[in-house]
Amino acid sequence: MNIKYILITMGEPYSTFSEIIAKYFAKNKKINRYIILFGNNELIHKQFKKLKYSIPLNKISNFNSLRKNKLNIVNIDFKFSKVFTNITNKSNNYIEECFKRALIFARENKKKCILINGPISKESFLKKKYLGITEYLSAKTKSKNEVMLIYNNELSVSPITTHIPLKYVAKKITKTKILNNILKIDSFYKKTIKKRPKIAVMGLNPHCESIEKYSEEEKIIKPSIKILKKRGILAHGPFAADTFFLKKNVINFDVAVGMYHDQVLTPIKTLYNFNAINLTIGLPFIRISPDHGPNFAMLGKNKSDPSSFFYAMEFIKKFT
Repeated sequence: MNIKYILITMGEPYSTFSEIIAKYFAKNKKINRYIILFGNNELIHKQFKKLKYSIPLNKISNFNSLRKNKLNIVNIDFKFSKVFTNITNKSNNYIEECFKRALIFARENKKKCILINGPISKESFLKKKYLGITEYLSAKTKSKNEVMLIYNNELSVSPITTHIPLKYVAKKITKTKILNNILKIDSFYKKTIKKRPKIAVMGLNPHCESIEKYSEEEKIIKPSIKILKKRGILAHGPFAADTFFLKKNVINFDVAVGMYHDQVLTPIKTLYNFNAINLTIGLPFIRISPDHGPNFAMLGKNKSDPSSFFYAMEFIKKFT
């Protein structure tokens, strides 16, 4: 995949994201790709200035004026009274417009783009209409069967079900879903990481056992693994999640696939902190979300950890 453009939607207008990207681009001034920010030029400029970062923005009226080694910006109109303040409902219109403009460009340049989205307040922006940004982008691009992958070079994780209450998890686990997700992960690793991944599959129940007559491990998970092996996929398991993430186990695998969100996201964040990124596989383009939220408590303090954004930009170097 020949990535030519890195699109960055700024997310919440009053978050630490401007600080985080400023920390990156203050250190990395030469990037052999076009960086395009989708956000409010005046707001970002003032946030940079308040944090004492001198990073010029190349405001573009059309994409013919893009420049490499510059932060190009598509200006999104937004009315604000202060540089740092709390989010309001008006922020949602701003975020929506940032995504809208970026997705228009992404649709026209599909395989040449990577989209990085800044943090958003899920409760405010998604309003329970979408489970998460993964599902939001899937709907906006009319994609199906998208896969969430939290990527780290040593070990990545992927949940079969994403942002749903635990009481619904068992009903959402199917052979079709497990096969789809793991086949896409395997394909992604082979094409992008240039590696045939070893994939560990977690069970659903504690110790992969159930006191019920119906066992998801026996009826769904084990048969799925068997099918995957017949297709040449290096899938193993099911493993009990309570002991799998011991160092002696994880060093033998590239990806751990869990049955629900916290089963695999909790351990990877414990193991790698901010040295991981959230990827969405199955969209017309690769989407990356640095692994941090708006972090309103740290606004204006210049103390936010930019590690995940640095990791995201380093990951993009894998694309020729």
